[in-house]
Amino acid sequence: SHSLLLAVFLNSHLTTLASIHKIHHTLHRLVSICFTSWFRHRTGQSSYRAMPPRKKRRPSAGDDMSAKKSRQDSMYRKHEALQIREEDTFSNKRCLEWFYEYAGCDDVVGPEGMEKFCEDIGVEPENVVMLVLAWKLDAQSMGYFTLQEWLRGMGSLQCDSTERLRNSLDYLRSVLNDSTSFKLIYRYAFDFAREKDQRSLDLNTAKCMLGLLLGKTWPLFPVFNQFLEQSKYKVINKDQWCNVLEFSRTINLDLSNYDEDGAWPVLLDEFVEWYKERQMS
Repeated sequence: SHSLLLAVFLNSHLTTLASIHKIHHTLHRLVSICFTSWFRHRTGQSSYRAMPPRKKRRPSAGDDMSAKKSRQDSMYRKHEALQIREEDTFSNKRCLEWFYEYAGCDDVVGPEGMEKFCEDIGVEPENVVMLVLAWKLDAQSMGYFTLQEWLRGMGSLQCDSTERLRNSLDYLRSVLNDSTSFKLIYRYAFDFAREKDQRSLDLNTAKCMLGLLLGKTWPLFPVFNQFLEQSKYKVINKDQWCNVLEFSRTINLDLSNYDEDGAWPVLLDEFVEWYKERQMS
């Protein structure tokens, strides 16, 4: 009886110990899982097993050549873009070299160089656009461009080559359509064309310049030119020159609004008288 009781007690005790061991083992697993989850959360690791890092593929010789070509192409495009910007920008150096194509060893483009210059830009020397260009350069003597005049004037026009000036010819012609600019060019033409030791313009030069400036726009120019040819005048002074432009702009073709008592020079009084007599006859 005593042995039986001892056996029952031991069996019960062992069962209890087994249960305790099982509970302890289960708690240990739960603590381990919780700790692992907390650790991964703190370190930013995924709950899934991380994939092994992918090895970088070693570039082949073809890849090296392709990358090198790509860099070269990029550098070439940048260089090309830079060249285009430089070509679009006015260059003093190019302008200077362009000048000496016509000046030779001198610091002035003379008659021979001017002839070649006109030929290159496709303009006759007696074309009115050459007068506008001279005005832009503020040239002091007909048939000559000094280095200083060239650099200053071509710089203002942003022209440093024959091609660029050719492309600017239409602009130079258009300047004549502006009445204010035309008046300035007309006044400039007198000093530009006269001999520098003379205060007046000789008659033949005056007729040529008037024909250049007014021949296509003033219907009375042909008869005014005839009047000059048969007149006693050998020269035209600046006051007469300027008044001819004013006359052409303000006086009617039939001269009906011409005031003989106005402040017109005698030259124009005589022209009006000559013209009216001619009309009557």
